[in-house]
Amino acid sequence: TFKGCLYFGLMLTPKGPKVIEYNCRFGDPETQVVLPLLKTDLFEIMQHVEEGTLKDAEIKFSTSAACCVVMASEGYPGKYETGFEITLPESADRIFVAGAKLKDGKLVTGGGRVLGVTEVGPCLNCAINAAYKTVEKVNFENAFYRKDIGQKALAALK
Repeated sequence: TFKGCLYFGLMLTPKGPKVIEYNCRFGDPETQVVLPLLKTDLFEIMQHVEEGTLKDAEIKFSTSAACCVVMASEGYPGKYETGFEITLPESADRIFVAGAKLKDGKLVTGGGRVLGVTEVGPCLNCAINAAYKTVEKVNFENAFYRKDIGQKALAALK
């Protein structure tokens, strides 16, 4: 019997949703945007999963919105350079470092998908704006990020 987490990557198509991938783990940016909204302790949920009592768990989410912007090395997922120093803002709460390493006491890029910046706000537009404001405070050479995150969701709300 499988007990754990299933992650599905889906794409909406004219013929309906299609599964792109699935894993027995959390997906990176997907988790980074969902877990800040989870009000129930994740450990409690996993205990229910282990004990087979998930149907009895009271799982609550915040009514806030969240946005995660992934910052990558230019060229990712293809060829990209690494080793560039990363500077982070002091005030950011949720910067999830992924493709980075410590070199001589400094944080430097060490992979293609370098980090995810997640911000939470009272509305989706608020969360998106806050995430991009934080992204502007993160610096490393050859940084690349999409500038359209959340735009389809905002359009759907109209």
